Amino acid sequence: MGDTIFMIHGMYCGAWCWDNYRRFFEAKGYRCVATTLACHDSDPRGPDPLLGTKSLLDYAADLEQEVGQLGEKPIVMGHSMGGLLAQILGARSLAKALVLLTPASPSGINALKYSVIRSFWSALTTWGFWRKPMRPKFGEAVYSMLNLMPANEQRETFDKFVHESGRAAFEIGFWLFDSVGASKVDKSKVTCPVLVVAGARDRITPASVVRKVAKKYRPLSTYGEFENHAHWVLGEPEWEEVAEYVCGWLGSVSGERG
Repeated sequence: MGDTIFMIHGMYCGAWCWDNYRRFFEAKGYRCVATTLACHDSDPRGPDPLLGTKSLLDYAADLEQEVGQLGEKPIVMGHSMGGLLAQILGARSLAKALVLLTPASPSGINALKYSVIRSFWSALTTWGFWRKPMRPKFGEAVYSMLNLMPANEQRETFDKFVHESGRAAFEIGFWLFDSVGASKVDKSKVTCPVLVVAGARDRITPASVVRKVAKKYRPLSTYGEFENHAHWVLGEPEWEEVAEYVCGWLGSVSGERG
């Protein structure tokens, strides 16, 4: 059995979003563990009332416990907000390598571009969103995350979306006003190899922002940008192209670690 890949999903999702990547990497010999963040289990009765105030640090504490139960230090792979949580775990020396797929950015990087604001418009125009569960409208999800997906898959994917913590969203987008500094990552404490992947057509984590994430971790970071991809690199047409790139990078750094 090869290395363990610990997979962390992004906003509105669950472990299900890793289905393609889990099958792909298991076929390559990796052990894959896809987690579901607290309060992200589908609930037809509505979101857990505690979800709105969940902090990134709450998520990170839960993830740290899960990693500790794996029996080895894993490759930590995160998508979107999961990519930021992966960075936080990396700064806690919990990863042998980080794979950040269209990641949310840590504090110190301004991510509030026009397309990002438009992606979160319904939440941002709701008073007190920072302490409430939030979920995008279908049109927002298509614009921001699912824009390259076939129409039938857009609806199928959106119907799986659950609510997200307004507090976590605030900590990411408005880090300057977060007294706790939940999205802060001390780059000096990230000592493992880091792969950062961007989609040139991404609207919710624009490539211009993701490049700054990669720059933060130089010289440990490798940056890859894909012209024909957007945010949903986990399932967009030709998602295998990105997965193959990640697999090749993992093979190259495994020799360095060895």
